Amino acid sequence: MRVINNDSRSRPDPIAYLDHVAASTAGRDYKQQVLELLDLHPGQAVLDIGCGPGTDLAAMAAAVAPAGQVIGVDRDPVMIAEARARLAEHPLVEIRSGDVHALPLDDGSVDRARTDRVLQHVADPAQVLAEFRRVARPGGRVVMAEPDWEGLLIDSPQPAMSRALVRFLVAEIIRNATIGRSLARVCGEAGLVVRSVATAAPVFRDFTTADHVFGLRRNVTRAVDAGYLTPDAEGWIDDLSSQPFLASALLFLVVAEIPG
Repeated sequence: MRVINNDSRSRPDPIAYLDHVAASTAGRDYKQQVLELLDLHPGQAVLDIGCGPGTDLAAMAAAVAPAGQVIGVDRDPVMIAEARARLAEHPLVEIRSGDVHALPLDDGSVDRARTDRVLQHVADPAQVLAEFRRVARPGGRVVMAEPDWEGLLIDSPQPAMSRALVRFLVAEIIRNATIGRSLARVCGEAGLVVRSVATAAPVFRDFTTADHVFGLRRNVTRAVDAGYLTPDAEGWIDDLSSQPFLASALLFLVVAEIPG
């Protein structure tokens, strides 16, 4: 049975976490790819589905200026307040409170949309894409950047440990842990035309960075508590932090469009 741990004591501050990922080399690289795949033009209306603290809204606003519009939607009041504070000086940007399963937008009102590591967490990814289809104009495009957590690889002299940690993350922590590989199929089921599928596999050679992005120490402790790892896993992760380190992750970048 999946038990998603929502104990706030075990998680980092979500805004600080998102900022750290966005500022990392891997984060900057894939976010630039997403921006290029959106193919934004002046005057377009762009939607950020699950905008968080508004990390990428300014870049999108610059691409659709001077007469375009950027709408960020999120349901977390803390994220909404932070995004509004950060984007207060950007007149083309509007932050709306709402559920991504029922977007607070009119039918046929946007030209472009994106999700950035959001569909892995939602209750129904297909419904979110159906909502995009509703609010998009004919020919509208959505770009999705979503991980596949079974593609998390950690080099170790004890590979069974890293495999058990990944099993824990997939089974217990991430709601839609393999959404990356499913995106093209789910888009087709939602009536979207898939234009391209690509992958990014950033490599992490610094343990501290990988620990921050993947919560390695935190999740090892949780995996021990859940019985996926034995107590000696605590020593295993300590050893990894003090030796040459390498990990990689798998991110799918999918472009889909409304027919017409």
